[in-house]
Amino acid sequence: MILSMSGHSKWHNIQRQKGAQDAKRAKIFTKYAREMAIAIREGGADPQHNAKLAAAIARAKSENVPNDNINRTLQKYQGGAKAESYEYATYEGYGPQGIAVIVDALTDNRTRTVAEVRHYFDKYGGNMGATGCVAWQFDKKGVLILEAEGRDEDETMMQVLEAGAEDFAREGEVFEIYTPEADFEAVRDALQAQGYIFLEAQIERVPQNYTALTDETDIKNMTKMLEMMEQNDDVQNVWHNWE
Repeated sequence: MILSMSGHSKWHNIQRQKGAQDAKRAKIFTKYAREMAIAIREGGADPQHNAKLAAAIARAKSENVPNDNINRTLQKYQGGAKAESYEYATYEGYGPQGIAVIVDALTDNRTRTVAEVRHYFDKYGGNMGATGCVAWQFDKKGVLILEAEGRDEDETMMQVLEAGAEDFAREGEVFEIYTPEADFEAVRDALQAQGYIFLEAQIERVPQNYTALTDETDIKNMTKMLEMMEQNDDVQNVWHNWE
C-alpha cells in the first residue's frame, strides 16, 4: 500500500543545510570520520560486510565529502588505529509551539553535549525533555533517496514495490523510497543488485504527524535552532515534525 509519508525525509534537511554546511566543511568531515571510526570499531573495516560503515560512507558522499577524505579515514582505522571513546546519545525535546525534536549525537563527552543541546532548545523558544517525551510521535523507517533524472517513474515504482518497499514518491529531483525498518537492508540490497545507486540510504525517524508554524518569530527560532544543532560536531542527525 502506498502511504503518505513522503516529502519529509532527512534528504530535504540536507538540501536545506547546504549553504550553511559549505562554510562548515571541516566540521562535516569530522562528523563522518567519527561515525566511520565507530562503525569500524563495532563491525570491521570492510563496508561490504559492515552495513553501518557502508551507510556512513553513503551519507558522507551524499554531503559531498571527498573520496580522498573517506579513503584516508578507512586506511587509518584499517591500519589498527583505535576510535576514540565516542558513544551514542539521544536527546528529545520541543521547539516553538511544541514541535517535536529528536537529536542523535555521537560524543566523547556527554556532559558537554547535553549542555550544548539544552542551550539550543532554551535559547530558541523550546525546552529539552525527558527520554521518550517525543519519540512516540515518530516511526523508524528505512529511507532510500534515488536521483530521478533518466529514470522512468512508473517502471522504477514497480521495481521498488516489488522489492518490498511500502511507499514511493517523486519529490522534485529525487525519488523517495520508504521501507519497514526490519525490511530496509533486504530492500536496499535487492535494488542495488538491480543497479540502483542511492544518494541516501539509512534508517530514519519519520513523524506520524506534522505541525506547521505561522508566527514569523517562531519560524525564525525553529530555523536557527535546527541550524545550531546541525552544525554541532557531536550531532549526527536531527529529526523533527515541523511541516
